[in-house]
Amino acid sequence: MNTILDIKNLHKNYGALNILKDVNVQIEEGDFLVLVGPSGCGKSTLLNCIAGLEEITSGSISIGERDMTSVSPKDRDIAMVFQSYALYPTMSVANNITFGMKVRGIDKATREAKLEQVAKQLQIEALLSRRPGQLSGGQRQRVAMGRALVRDPKLFLFDEPLSNLDAKLRVEMRTEIKKLHKELGASMVYVTHDQIEAMTLATKIVVMKGGVVQQIGTPSEIYTTPANLFVADFMGSPAMNLIPSKVKTNGKGCELVIDRGTEQPLVLHDTSAKNLPDEVIIGIRPEDIGDATLRKSKGLETSDCLVDVVEPAGADTYVLLSLGGKEVTARVPGDTKAASGERMTFTFNMSKLSYFDPQTGLRLN
Repeated sequence: MNTILDIKNLHKNYGALNILKDVNVQIEEGDFLVLVGPSGCGKSTLLNCIAGLEEITSGSISIGERDMTSVSPKDRDIAMVFQSYALYPTMSVANNITFGMKVRGIDKATREAKLEQVAKQLQIEALLSRRPGQLSGGQRQRVAMGRALVRDPKLFLFDEPLSNLDAKLRVEMRTEIKKLHKELGASMVYVTHDQIEAMTLATKIVVMKGGVVQQIGTPSEIYTTPANLFVADFMGSPAMNLIPSKVKTNGKGCELVIDRGTEQPLVLHDTSAKNLPDEVIIGIRPEDIGDATLRKSKGLETSDCLVDVVEPAGADTYVLLSLGGKEVTARVPGDTKAASGERMTFTFNMSKLSYFDPQTGLRLN
């Protein structure tokens, strides 16, 4: 595979303020890269640097095999879809989509052929004579995407394109974008603060915080083996449970001793854990804490715990309990017989545990 985007040692400063700090990212042709993180983490600034809308302080950006660090946006062979749609209100949908091609001197026959192709892909053939003011938010977003698609660029850039849509339409448009990526085999960079969007769309995710890349990996890698406490807490809905624990080593692995206030500590056994410090933060996903009455417990640790809150959510039920002074969520089937204030036997899938250093926050295993 050919490298389509290569960012090396990128820094972006505004005066004395360092916004992006030594960013290194590389994607291959056909990748769908998602930049994700909380507001202010630098993801949109990084996208603007790729587009050439922001001048970088140091480092380099290559698109294809060409160094684009000092190249103007119009010469970078990119197409960008903005959060605000940025459509011309007095132009028809057809003219909005083809205007850029017309400016670049592309002949009318080619423009019309490309318009027909893209309109069919996006299912907006019936809207071509309308103006943006006559369209819904989802339709405007399709038009904005159409304007990008007719470019056939080396790289598509999406800046939180779905954030103005309602929840149902976001899901629908997310599916459309994923279908388009599969159909076109295009290389895409997509910015979002929504970790569900990141997990569902990406072939590769870059998690950012404070201008620093925290982890780069596939959605599965980010979800199952988060590099630090921030990634563990940010990626996943509900988030990974992060539980303080003391460690006692023995000849058969270790015992994890978790405080439960006035109750006896919860003791879990991990026969595969080695060389852990005396205190750790245990990471366990909600789905890896189960209802022992519904799940076969062979190979799983089991323990009775007091249920604090029960939250039915259709096919799933979220059961909240207190462990290590933290609120812990178990994701169990919707028909679980759980009740607030009562005891319940839970299973703990020890093979799925993550361990983190309480001081540095870094992953230990």
